[in-house]
Amino acid sequence: MPTLLSNIAKRIRQVYQKAEGFIEEEREFPVSQVFLNATFKRYVTDNVKILEDLHADLHDDWLRLYATINVKGMHLVLSVDLRLVQMELNKDMQLIVFEQISDTQVIEASYPNIGYKMGVTCALFFYQKILKKDPLGMILEKFNVIKVQDDLLHLDLNRWLGKSRSIIDTLAKVHVNHAELRETELVILGNVNLAALLSKFRENRVEDWDDDADDYIEAEVTPIQQKK
Repeated sequence: MPTLLSNIAKRIRQVYQKAEGFIEEEREFPVSQVFLNATFKRYVTDNVKILEDLHADLHDDWLRLYATINVKGMHLVLSVDLRLVQMELNKDMQLIVFEQISDTQVIEASYPNIGYKMGVTCALFFYQKILKKDPLGMILEKFNVIKVQDDLLHLDLNRWLGKSRSIIDTLAKVHVNHAELRETELVILGNVNLAALLSKFRENRVEDWDDDADDYIEAEVTPIQQKK
């Protein structure tokens, strides 16, 4: 299945396939909301037991992140508004950093008994109203989904991406320096070692990474259902 980075690689090849060497000038490469969510599913949701779903609705300069969590018999659908602070993807680092700009909201919830419901309700009230903090970062850190540093949420994808040799090989060719959020799309800002990238496309397909870009049709990707 095509992913965020393979889609970036395809777009870069289409634009610069007549160029050579490393492109020093930083360029913009738009990636759809669907691809970002597919990447979250493949490299986060599918690797974290308590997560049933993780996806985002993208807007200008911010996103609304939805997380469906199953833990200790509780089924919770949470939402939170975030601002993208940093996105860096290369062979040494695969990091996305968010700033939380709203309190966590419980969209749907089911509990094994009334005690759990009262506990969650009281905990949210205590953190958000009394301590003037939000428990989302603490919860996700407890379950090893993110790390909280300086009140920012650090999602380190290296734990999963770093296990794939083919992905790290591609990241040696595509350097994502930052990204901007726009309505329904993520705009990647980065450089590419084009000669190395084109060489990779001429090789045989690497298992679990690239699909043939020429045969790929974006509409064939089934979008993850978006919450309203």
